[in-house]
Amino acid sequence: MDILGQVLARVGADPNVRGVILTGSRARGLETARSDYDVTVVVAAQDRPWRHDTRTAVLDEVVGTVEALADTSVHWNRYSYRGARVLLDRLDGGIAELVARQATFSPEEAREHARDNLDNYINQLYRCVKSRRDGFADAAGLDEVESLPWMLETVFALHGRLRPYNKYLAWELERFPLPEPWNTALRPDRVGTAALRLFPEVEALARRLGHGEEIDSWGSDIGLIRAAA
Repeated sequence: MDILGQVLARVGADPNVRGVILTGSRARGLETARSDYDVTVVVAAQDRPWRHDTRTAVLDEVVGTVEALADTSVHWNRYSYRGARVLLDRLDGGIAELVARQATFSPEEAREHARDNLDNYINQLYRCVKSRRDGFADAAGLDEVESLPWMLETVFALHGRLRPYNKYLAWELERFPLPEPWNTALRPDRVGTAALRLFPEVEALARRLGHGEEIDSWGSDIGLIRAAA
């Protein structure tokens, strides 16, 4: 019996278990010989929302409640459910619905996330161009690198999407393409040095989607960024 079969046999006998979810590389078909099985066991109740049950080289098993799986307020872990496979669903499709909800922004969430990250992206680019202007080339380079995560969060949110983990960026763009030029511009082999260069395109997209006020709040500083880009 394989690892997933062992897990399902073990937890399936527990009446407290409501679902089993496979995430990570094996769910997405990107596993290597060293990939473990990332499994989430969903239970009706336990003494805390989440706990790590098993962590070995073969199996990484987390146990969480149905209520915890329904909580989308913790952003950093939501992309883990993108491409997840539901192996057991005793809620008649309810576990699958909660997984899909974790992996998908609502329009309101996307707008708020885009706004917040756009501001952080501009802030970091402003630091970059000031350092470059004042002769601090190494600091400018670090600032530009630091702006890249903010840019990725912004662009994906502007498209109503969660930003993928870096490991899955290529998979995301291949499986769920963005409109061009973004699908090409954000490829892992291109985007690493593009945070400043892409600012005019990010600005145009953000303004088209109603975020001009956030950009204009930076006043004349935006001109400095545009000139450097």
